[in-house]
Amino acid sequence: MDIVETGGATVVALMATDAWQQARTGIVALWRRFRPAQADEVDLALDETRSEALAVMGSGNRQGEADLVRDWDRRLRRLLAADPSVAEQLQQLLDEVRGQLSEAERAAVRPVVFHTHVSGQGRVYNAGRDQHNHG
Repeated sequence: MDIVETGGATVVALMATDAWQQARTGIVALWRRFRPAQADEVDLALDETRSEALAVMGSGNRQGEADLVRDWDRRLRRLLAADPSVAEQLQQLLDEVRGQLSEAERAAVRPVVFHTHVSGQGRVYNAGRDQHNHG
């Protein structure tokens, strides 16, 4: 899977693991290296997002979690746009951190990625978890 597609979901999922501090330190270091003017802002945002992530994950608020993932996807895309070589370094960092997780934590950090193609009058309903269609 491509880090551009899964980066935000992985970062948010890691927030609820024992390896979070290692991941956080590495993410801030990447910003300090490639976008130093934004590093302090990202450092603070990671702390704020972790608090939010723990709250929404604990309550089962999937929409709240999806909002956090979108936010970090956006941030990571901008970082990668600044220098595409960041992708390899970010992937290495996340792989290293995942390697430190327990089996249960590793399963929770696997992001869901959908690739859907529709043509004609077709309909597609994707869900990473429960889905309820009324109508």
